[in-house]
Amino acid sequence: MKQRVLFIGTNNAARTQMAEGYLRARYGDRYEACSTGIAPTVLDPLAARVMDEIGISISEQRAKDLTLFDGTEMDYVVALCAGGVCPMFPWTKETLHVDFPDPARATGTSDKVIAAYRRSRDAITVWIDGKFGK
Repeated sequence: MKQRVLFIGTNNAARTQMAEGYLRARYGDRYEACSTGIAPTVLDPLAARVMDEIGISISEQRAKDLTLFDGTEMDYVVALCAGGVCPMFPWTKETLHVDFPDPARATGTSDKVIAAYRRSRDAITVWIDGKFGK
């Protein structure tokens, strides 16, 4: 039986979506990956673009509200704390708090902004490989 992992963020637009897509693509034989937000918006197209660059499509994913998972037991919740706000989820066996750089806050030229998305993607993939790739 696969272990269930829920990535929780604020908007469920970029970092959580990248994490969900990467865990599913890379370790989907062992883990069921989901993502959600406390104030979901829409999938960030730049997040989808940088994931495409590494051969993982997340374009079919959508932003989901945390209430959709009320009462759903998870093995791991990965809480992405933004601005001091850490989402809580009582139906998990283990909560992990991680802080990946938020690419949506990047400013400057389009090259600088896309580079910020790549840095976030790379930080997420390295962390997932280290935590779940064992």
